Amino acid sequence: MLTGPDCSPGRDGRLLTGKSRGEAITEPRINDRIRVPEVRLVGPEGEQVGVVSIGEALRLAQDSELDLVEVAPMARPPVCKLMDYGKFKYEAAQKARDARRNQTLTVIKEMRLRLKIDPHDYETKKGHVVRFLKGGDKVKITVMFRGREQSRPEMGYRLLQRLAADVSELGVVESNPKQDGRNMVMVIAPHKNQAATDAARRTAKQEKATASEPANAEQAAQA
Repeated sequence: MLTGPDCSPGRDGRLLTGKSRGEAITEPRINDRIRVPEVRLVGPEGEQVGVVSIGEALRLAQDSELDLVEVAPMARPPVCKLMDYGKFKYEAAQKARDARRNQTLTVIKEMRLRLKIDPHDYETKKGHVVRFLKGGDKVKITVMFRGREQSRPEMGYRLLQRLAADVSELGVVESNPKQDGRNMVMVIAPHKNQAATDAARRTAKQEKATASEPANAEQAAQA
């Protein structure tokens, strides 16, 4: 429950923090902060108790050593559930942390090509694209047109298609080539299995580095 000088009650009895004052926050009303004459009560196992007075709902919550939590404030009457609110918040926070940990961070790199690129420069640029894809990152390829080159968009298209074919073992075209002013743009994404493998490899490397920090600190202290 939020308390302190930076919190103030909203019109409906909910707390508004200094950062979100004027906006309803996600914290539900619980126990005696629920100021309605009656509620539709749901038991701790999801069973329907029915419409009861707020006094009766609070008594049932106290008898069962649980909290009365308003889960559907806009219903008529509001729907409340008996639960251990502290445990509920902890488990929700754990799930959110797990979701963030399992989320694959996708970075979009960018590579620029000239329409009349020489073979050596092309191989260098392709090598960068290969490295990006192996790292699990998407690559935005931009072909830049100069002067009269703008009248030959098919040449830019062929150059992008050539590059896509050269790196097809590592990536797939996610966004087909399209004209954007003086440029033509295409996006290549790593194959899903490749991206997952590289993401797992990066995570393992970070965890290994984190685990070694205490040992390194201890060795430094002994030295």
